[in-house]
Amino acid sequence: MADRILIVDDDPIQRRLLEESLKRLGHATMTAAGGQEALTILSGPNGPEIALMVLDLVMPDLDGMGVLGKLSEMGTSLPVIVQTSHGGIDVVVSAMRAGAVDFIVKPVSYERLQVSIQTALRVASLESEVTRIRRSTTGTLTFADLATKSPAMARVIRLGERAASSNIPILVEGESGVGKELIARAIQGSSDRRSKPFVTVNCGAIPENLVESILFGHEKGAFTGAVDRHIGKFQEAHGGTLFLDEVGELAPDIQVKLLRAVQEGEIDPVGARRPIKVDFRLISATNRSLLDLTKDGHFREDLYYRVNVFPIWIPPLRERKEDIPELVQHFIARFSAEEKKRRLIGATAEVLQLLQAYDWPGNIRQLENAVFRAVVLNDGTYLTIDDFPQISAQVGALPKLANAPLLAAERMPAGAAAPVRARQPELAAVPMSAGNGVGPMSQWSPSAGAFAAGSGPAPFGFLRSLDEKGHVRTLSAIEEEMIRIAIEHYAGRMSEVARRLGIGRSTLYRKLKEYGLDDTLDFEVAS
Repeated sequence: MADRILIVDDDPIQRRLLEESLKRLGHATMTAAGGQEALTILSGPNGPEIALMVLDLVMPDLDGMGVLGKLSEMGTSLPVIVQTSHGGIDVVVSAMRAGAVDFIVKPVSYERLQVSIQTALRVASLESEVTRIRRSTTGTLTFADLATKSPAMARVIRLGERAASSNIPILVEGESGVGKELIARAIQGSSDRRSKPFVTVNCGAIPENLVESILFGHEKGAFTGAVDRHIGKFQEAHGGTLFLDEVGELAPDIQVKLLRAVQEGEIDPVGARRPIKVDFRLISATNRSLLDLTKDGHFREDLYYRVNVFPIWIPPLRERKEDIPELVQHFIARFSAEEKKRRLIGATAEVLQLLQAYDWPGNIRQLENAVFRAVVLNDGTYLTIDDFPQISAQVGALPKLANAPLLAAERMPAGAAAPVRARQPELAAVPMSAGNGVGPMSQWSPSAGAFAAGSGPAPFGFLRSLDEKGHVRTLSAIEEEMIRIAIEHYAGRMSEVARRLGIGRSTLYRKLKEYGLDDTLDFEVAS
């Protein structure tokens, strides 16, 4: 998703005021002094970065209505908020008919601008998601619809676009959950078979005694229970694409029939008197090495060379973390609509930092489920770290973001407080070990770190060394607070807490009882 707002106004003072307001709202901006300059920016290399345009209607060279007309000719779906000092109803109607999504009158209030931009971005995100879903179901999904920015996936897309222009058999390889089927659908949507059937078969999920019938079909009376003629998956995919997921799970006898179908373009339904010609494009996928399966004798060598004509390997999510912000915004748009979370529009910078610090062994499927859970938990405008407790527990502490810019997925109002861990204790003065991920030890000094209790919040990863009266705190008080921090940090996993504190579990429970923490902690302690 794009991450900038383009301000188009011939008045330099108005441009500057609007730019400052948008920066306060957490948005990156670009400016143009006229309509023609705006069109040049949109058609240039920075055009894909533009998420929204705030457009003045009255300009000398090319006015706002002219810009809206040009955008319509270009076929762009860029959301546009128009502004003018002349707010007659006829002007509003004309601008809306020309494609504007909202209308603001100068001078616009900060709150009105915030609501207008949040609404426009949310609607644009939902429209993009609806378009993607529609294209996926109709077989017209293309590589342009994929949520990615990483160089690794750029190579995958280049290979897929080349493969789409021919009828060559394709083998998509990658770990479970990396999006192999999505790549297969994009290949079909970019080929001359778009809008034709896309038939998916999970080869590992079909009962062994039904594989042949499901793939190749059967005639009436071919076996006991065959009361009707059944069309197999190959015939369903006639004219379109057959996607064989986990092709390495097929039994050897089925591999023989698959080889004939790929090689000769014909199948033998169970009980049929003669073979049937089929026209299909074959895309196979596997999360295991077909070469290793072939060497071990579990996959036919001649079939391996038939399906592995054009291999495409999809890297795991941990090797393309640049895609995480795009994927998160994509999932937020989808799930917020499904769960009727009308206020939710994005995620904070801290959330994206947390998600990019995790390795995602389950890849995109795991990220999707994590965002789904977070959307269900959240009742605000942005996802926060509190909505990802499992990920937070595994990643641990993160460096504090200092004036970090908000990314596309987490545009946050300037007045909103940055999210922190739930029930984070007050910390100061004594830094934790340098390996805890909260920043280098060199950033702490006694003069900057000796906070007394009640003197305000201190950086994460520090313990208070002084009490309310300015005296050094007792070791028992510091020990109690350290235990609290450890339990919060490791989400109540007492075995991990004891191990990190360097004490036994029995000692930990004794200290909990000694300090009265076993009854006062306001969360469920996990064993």
